[in-house]
Formats: sequence, C-alpha cells, structure tokens
Amino acid sequence: MANRFCAFLRGVNVNGTSMKMAEVCKVFSDAGMEEVTFVLATGNILFYSPKNALELKGILEKSMSEHFKYEAFLFIKTKEELEKIFDQNPFEPSPDNHIYVFLGVENIENVLWEEFQKSDAAENENGKIVGNTFYWKIPKGNTLGSSFGKILGKKSLKAQMTSRNINTFEKILKKI
Repeated sequence: MANRFCAFLRGVNVNGTSMKMAEVCKVFSDAGMEEVTFVLATGNILFYSPKNALELKGILEKSMSEHFKYEAFLFIKTKEELEKIFDQNPFEPSPDNHIYVFLGVENIENVLWEEFQKSDAAENENGKIVGNTFYWKIPKGNTLGSSFGKILGKKSLKAQMTSRNINTFEKILKKI
C-alpha cells in the first residue's frame, strides 16, 4: 500500500538553483513516485509511494542531482508527521511575526537551538524545540537581518536542514 509523503527540497529557486516545479514533478514520476504534485514554487513535492522515507530520500536525491546537475538535498515527511509538526507549533500566529519550521538531519533541532541561544535575539524573537522539530518566531521584516538568520546561511548548516513558513505547512496539509 502506498503512503502519502511530502518531500521538502533544500535550496530550490535560490542562489542560482532554478527549477520549474512541473519538471521536478516529472523527475519524481520518472523515479517511480505516483500522483506527484507540488505546493508553491519552493520545492514542496507531494506524492505516493510504497517505499519508506529513507529509501525515498536516496532515490530522489540521486534522481534530482542527475537531472538538474546539482547536489540535491531533500527531507521527506509523511502526512502524519506533517500534521504533528503543524499541530505542535508552540507559537501563537500573529500578523506581526513569521513562524518558521526547520526540517533536517537527525539532531538538527539541538544544533539550531544552540545556535539560537548564542545569537543576539531581537525583541519578540523566539526559538523552541517541540519533539524533534525546531520552531522560530521572528518579527516580519527581520528574518534575513537577524543574528540567527545570518547564522542559518552558514554553509555547514545549509546541507543539514531546510525551513518553511508555518503557512506553507498549512497549504501543504490542505493538499495532502
């Protein structure tokens, strides 16, 4: 029986890595994924597969790397995992703030928490770990200029994680 997944691609349509989502969906289909679609142009690919997330990560990173000629990194979550991540958001939504969710390699939430604690947090900026997920709340307009935002650009962190706005999770959950 096939399970519903969402693959979160890292580094899509930033820093010169440009790709059309329809083409990405074709790569996923050619790799054996079923009912492939996307949410937004930021690398959120929905699909069905009977394989597990670990197998899928290897297959899809290889397919994406070969097709687009770049080192693909992606993180795969089941529908149930996405629902849990969304439901466990520790921050109250506010029109004045962005809330980001970080997905990545094992233990990335602790690495991000340590980096957040070392950063010079702005007023109303906060970070929290719930389960094995790191959430970051930042006043709108301060994301890239914040001390923690600059840390997130470190090459050593980029290959280990990706982030999405909590609103993106809501859109994904409506389509998944």
